[in-house]
Amino acid sequence: MSPLPLDGITVVSIEQAVAAPFATRQLADLGARVIKVERPGTGDFARHYDESVHGQSSYFVWLNRSKESLTLDFKSDAGRLILGELLSQADVFVQNLAPGASTRLGLDAETLNATYPSLVVCDISGYGSGGSWSQRKAYDLLVQCETGLVSLTGTDTEVAKVGISVADIAAGMYAYSGILTALYTRATTGRAPAVAVALFDALAEWMGQPMYYTRYGGKQPQRVGAQHATIVPYGPFVAADGETVLLAVQNQREWVALCRHFLGDAGLAGDDRFATGAARVDQREQINEIVRRRFEELDSGKAMSLLDEAGIANASLNMVQGFLDHPVLSERQRWQDVEIPGATIAGLLPPANLSDVTPRMDPVPAIGQHNTSILAALGRSEKDINELHASGVI
Repeated sequence: MSPLPLDGITVVSIEQAVAAPFATRQLADLGARVIKVERPGTGDFARHYDESVHGQSSYFVWLNRSKESLTLDFKSDAGRLILGELLSQADVFVQNLAPGASTRLGLDAETLNATYPSLVVCDISGYGSGGSWSQRKAYDLLVQCETGLVSLTGTDTEVAKVGISVADIAAGMYAYSGILTALYTRATTGRAPAVAVALFDALAEWMGQPMYYTRYGGKQPQRVGAQHATIVPYGPFVAADGETVLLAVQNQREWVALCRHFLGDAGLAGDDRFATGAARVDQREQINEIVRRRFEELDSGKAMSLLDEAGIANASLNMVQGFLDHPVLSERQRWQDVEIPGATIAGLLPPANLSDVTPRMDPVPAIGQHNTSILAALGRSEKDINELHASGVI
């Protein structure tokens, strides 16, 4: 088997929850050795979010495959010595400690780069460094609220959070790409730039369209549930069999095709009231009522077939089980077995498909599973390791 792209890269990560583990798991997928430093006894608190996956946390098994788990009290003298030895051999250090903790512990980029100039240091925070918000705790929902995302999600009468940890995921993605960029820079110039990612900044980038719409349009996009705030018709409609079908009309050509081939009213396409995208948004209720009446005449299968014939994008409103059973996953062999403590589960292959590269999908570690192997590689004897365990350092 050919070596993976990041074979030979060692990552040490003091990580917890979602953002940092998501970044480092993607590095592990590409072959990096990821040493996950956890609290002795309890470990990453994401291990305890739920017990739904054969007694393991759904968050943890998603984010931590292919890693080595080392429990370590790095605030102790012995623990800090071990951490220093690991960093001296590492290429990347990632942390998402509480605000201000990395600086207090001497684990900030400036301090570490003075000792380890070739180490790529990645700091993941809530609101970034500097400014009056830098010391505030920031969890996913809080950042969704502060960036205005929650004000855009829901119905006209009630806001709603996004159903996944979108701020954490965004930050993890930017940390991952930032680390890859820093490694490339180190390889080409010898310089190891530090990487800093804030959850707020990551989600702020994803708020780009409503940001511009609001700043220059004079009002923010309307909250319209599963419809599109600035495109009509675009959203869910209930067919005669009670199933929900979503359709999306993106441009004038598709609007004409919808009128002619699905609604059966070619004249509607030339109606001045609906002549432009902006005009259709203004007439949202009238257009939705026309489309709604047509769906009431058709079962979902027939409706989707007609939409396909008209070249109109459409989809079923799946529950999560429908996603799990989706042919786009099964027909393309996207599922692969992953070992977790005490069981085997199905995991999804990473979304970036590199030619001639099979991503690594090794086991999810038990807490402290690799203590002995990591410490032995650092020269600790069995007696040393037993003493470290007895004293609570590991």
